[in-house]
Amino acid sequence: MPEKELTVADLSESGLLARIFPRLESSSSVLLGPGDDAAVVAAPDGRAVVSIDTQTQDQDFRLHWNNGYRSTGYDVGWKSAAQNLSDINAMGGTATSLVVSLTMPGETPVSWVEDFADGLTAGIAGLGAPDCSVAGGDLGRGREIAVTVAVVGTLHGREPVLRSGAQPGDTLALAGTLGRAAAGLALLESSVPLESLTPEQRALVDSQCRPVPPLAAGPLAAAAGATAMMDVSDGLMRDGGRLAKASGVDLDLDPIALKAQANALEAAASLLDADPMDWVLGGGEDHGLLAAFPAGILLPEPFTAIGSVRAAAGAGRGVVRIAGESAETVGWDHFAD
Repeated sequence: MPEKELTVADLSESGLLARIFPRLESSSSVLLGPGDDAAVVAAPDGRAVVSIDTQTQDQDFRLHWNNGYRSTGYDVGWKSAAQNLSDINAMGGTATSLVVSLTMPGETPVSWVEDFADGLTAGIAGLGAPDCSVAGGDLGRGREIAVTVAVVGTLHGREPVLRSGAQPGDTLALAGTLGRAAAGLALLESSVPLESLTPEQRALVDSQCRPVPPLAAGPLAAAAGATAMMDVSDGLMRDGGRLAKASGVDLDLDPIALKAQANALEAAASLLDADPMDWVLGGGEDHGLLAAFPAGILLPEPFTAIGSVRAAAGAGRGVVRIAGESAETVGWDHFAD
């Protein structure tokens, strides 16, 4: 008879923490880490940039996908790191610490939790946040797995780059990719078996499960004089509209630049009989950076121009156009039907 897999219900909270703590790296920004009632973290320039995000099983990820893929704890840990580090990046800062709350059913394998801690640590290091580590967190029991991460960062003495500073005449630019994570999600939810995917198609699945936001780009954009910036997590059209509305401007997107993003998705689009432009315009979770820069300046790498900012037409504002035509606002909404 095979040996029963150890679950979190088989351990005490202290026993489970003893499995997690050795898997967490430490950094100089965390002055007092896990083990006490609260952590102590450094605030190098006297301010802290703070954000928080939640992933819930069967809302933001699935353990078992239609195409046979199984999300590991490592995937969920990596993605938790990526989406939170990206929020600090979007302000022009760098992350210094994370606080993690993990809720799960008692039958969750201990190995899943260990993999989660490994993925969280690997994501922080692999995505390029060397001064960041997990400062502490909380464990709880619930009907499904839910992960909430609060992240703290520093601006290195600079002002934050807000959504509200874009000016008419600015160049609209993107760092990172569009549509890859959405294409990966479509593959995961399809009936196409995982083992039949080509390496190119499988890479799109990885983009959904382990996104790679361009973390170095945020501080570079701030230093270069970006007037506005935000993380593209809910889709270019939805997030672009948010930036435009906050700045009181309209955006014009370049169809040639968008087509270049769509070309990388053709292999998945042909397989699923889909339009790759739908993923480019409405797909989030690549966690690229959308930024506006004063006209005429040299865009810092890895930003590329994808459009321009113009004065809002009439009384309205926040309109996003493609080749001069108003486009439908598509993208992710947590509370939409």
